[in-house]
Amino acid sequence: MDAENPSATTPAQSRIRGKNHPEGHRTAGVVHDHVRHTENFTVIGNDLAQHPELSLLAIGLACYIQSVRPGTAVDIKTLAVRFPEGPTRIAAALRELETHGYLRRSRERTATGRIITRTVSCNRPGHRAARETAPRRPARRTPPDEPAPRKRLPAVPQPSCSSPDLLRTALDVLTGLRRHDPRLLLSAADVEHLTPGVAAWLEREVAPTAVSHALTENLPDEPLRRPAALLAHRLAAQVPPPPPFRPPASPAPRPRHPLQTCDGCDRAFRAPAPGRCRDCRSGRSPAPAA
Repeated sequence: MDAENPSATTPAQSRIRGKNHPEGHRTAGVVHDHVRHTENFTVIGNDLAQHPELSLLAIGLACYIQSVRPGTAVDIKTLAVRFPEGPTRIAAALRELETHGYLRRSRERTATGRIITRTVSCNRPGHRAARETAPRRPARRTPPDEPAPRKRLPAVPQPSCSSPDLLRTALDVLTGLRRHDPRLLLSAADVEHLTPGVAAWLEREVAPTAVSHALTENLPDEPLRRPAALLAHRLAAQVPPPPPFRPPASPAPRPRHPLQTCDGCDRAFRAPAPGRCRDCRSGRSPAPAA
């Protein structure tokens, strides 16, 4: 008789189709055959899809309203045209959703005087109140020794020649802007940044009054949060072109002196006043006439 082999593998048991396979539950309830959506889908919460108190029409209507784009008409008349249910049933379903917080409807008057119904769809009723009643974290305050970083001002044009007189005139233009508009009161750092830009305008033969007018005209009516940034933008965006080239003027001709008669040799010579010619003054005898 053969010896028993204790290490022999136990043969695998066959799977009972009706007991182990998921399809065996086909008669006991729903089986989901799902595909993961990657486009053209709407997330609907189970609180709505399985709501114990809403009617099936109300649940379906809420799913439709949550799936449409913002601005889509969802009034009773439009929904009655879209779906086979009549306006009475649709109005009742909308009231159900409004009662359970899935819709908020309010009547508002437009600027033209027309009264419209504003509908807000909420996919999770109660979250707004919970968010408003939740304790807020206190805002972090910047310690006094940690000033907030200052945003850099836009770049301004640079003059080709930084003469003291040019920079002084540019400085006077900037410090005088507050007389046109008190909102243009600038700090010392702002003036230092903007002075080369104004000097570049003055260098292009723009009068100081014209520079002030260009920087102060058509200012916005609202408060200016960063007036220096606005001025820097205008100096860079509206900088005028260089002046036209002008050739240097030719030197004026030297005036010719009138003819004079030499007191020593009666020769004619040019001089500003009567007297003796150059030869007589030097002691040289004049050359004999031919």
